[in-house]
Amino acid sequence: MSISFDDRPPIVRLRNYFENPYDDAIAAARTCYSMDAVEAKEVTEKQRDSIGPLTFNAGHHTVYQHATFEFTLENISRHFIWSVLHSFPYYNSDQQSQRYVRLNEIRAFLPPIEGKALDIYKQAIIQGFETYQQLSEILKEDTFKIVGLIRHLDKHPLDRLQKQVTREAEKKAIEIARYVLPIATFSSMVYTCSGLVLHRLWRLMNGGDTPYEARAVIGAMIEVVQKVDPHFFSKIGDPPLLRTDILETEFLDSAARSTDFSTWDQGLEPYHLSKLIDYTANAQGVISQSIRLALGAQVSEYTDQELTQLALDPKKNSYRVEKTNLSSHSPLMRSLSHIYYTFLKKLSHTADSQNQRHRTVMASRPLYQLVDCEKPDFFVPMLIKKNSHARETYERFMDMIWKTKNKLLEMGVPREFAIYVLPNALNIRFVESGSLLNLLHKWTLRTCLNAQEEIYTASMEEIAQVTKIHPFLSGFVGPPCVVRNGIVSPRCTEGSHFCGIPVWKTFPNIERVI
Repeated sequence: MSISFDDRPPIVRLRNYFENPYDDAIAAARTCYSMDAVEAKEVTEKQRDSIGPLTFNAGHHTVYQHATFEFTLENISRHFIWSVLHSFPYYNSDQQSQRYVRLNEIRAFLPPIEGKALDIYKQAIIQGFETYQQLSEILKEDTFKIVGLIRHLDKHPLDRLQKQVTREAEKKAIEIARYVLPIATFSSMVYTCSGLVLHRLWRLMNGGDTPYEARAVIGAMIEVVQKVDPHFFSKIGDPPLLRTDILETEFLDSAARSTDFSTWDQGLEPYHLSKLIDYTANAQGVISQSIRLALGAQVSEYTDQELTQLALDPKKNSYRVEKTNLSSHSPLMRSLSHIYYTFLKKLSHTADSQNQRHRTVMASRPLYQLVDCEKPDFFVPMLIKKNSHARETYERFMDMIWKTKNKLLEMGVPREFAIYVLPNALNIRFVESGSLLNLLHKWTLRTCLNAQEEIYTASMEEIAQVTKIHPFLSGFVGPPCVVRNGIVSPRCTEGSHFCGIPVWKTFPNIERVI
């Protein structure tokens, strides 16, 4: 690995786009008031000047969602992605994985600071990558032993299996080691959003946790779209809000103080990562009533229990074992959308970066600048806890990196930039809510043993709590192999990535070992 790194500006390319996005929106608006569908080629200059602003300013924004823009984004930080690009539900993206891709080169965000402060910042980033390499090596022996036991390598010592176990062990080692990588680390992604979402990103790009990086990346996204259709931003919409006009600026610009979360964390007890704090009390009754209204007299003789089983039991409901999530398309299953659960949660920055991809389960995530702690505040993965050498290396690094962040603040570096040196392991606390419809899908995916450790643990804690208050859910929630067991083949939908453990035999009584 290179022991130095240079500034790399963000790279933004427009991969795919509508040929005439603005005219397409005007044509869609005209179609609303026409006997026939109107085509983009029929739009006149007069209609561009009149219908465009009229519909946009009046809030008739659906017409601006037809046009989508698919971007390639490179040299953008993990923190910016978490804070801005993935902080809301209306987008699609595919991002380079730190769980499965070994990082052999230092690529990270460099803030506009100079002199000694910049030297300290760069050295902190370098130390993060060096510690990542150290932990990867330290943990390989442990992960090889565990994966070898799961794959029964002692009983089948074949060269092919040996290579497979070695590859899996290396991936598990870097998955754990990535916790020390800085949130400044660059990523690459394919990012797709509608024209309306692009207008919203543009309007708010001077706000949030990462305004400097947001201006650079979102500004470049707007620029490449303007080149293919200048009308899409010249004829409608308002320019970006000034920082002074953004609601949260008052709090970001006030005197910063270190946050103490000890009382908050006590509120999580006896759970570690997720605690149920509110829910729909009459869940079974609400589900049953909505199904009766959806299916009419055909179910008039069904009991509440029978109706909830009809929605939840994979033996009665074939949608539950579909590989494509059909829940929102089913009048029967949409009954689950009326039941809500709200949780207090604590996940690391890297775990929540995956957790937030469940976009229909919304959370009020913090501006990290406002909850930054003076003392180290981080998550310790299970395998690091069990390895004394790894734990010593890990905790020593955490102590150093928080001291470095505090030193940068003392030197006058804005908190916006100083926190970029913090690691993936830093804790994020938030409130998250979702409907049973959407949580059921999330819990199915995230109680699989291949799921990231923290999201798996949080999901298991959530299932334990909701099945306690709503026992009618028991037996119907679990990973694909549990839901599909005895109904369809194969049980596991992971193919060659099968975890190797017959979870369906004992779920939810499972001891995770890696």
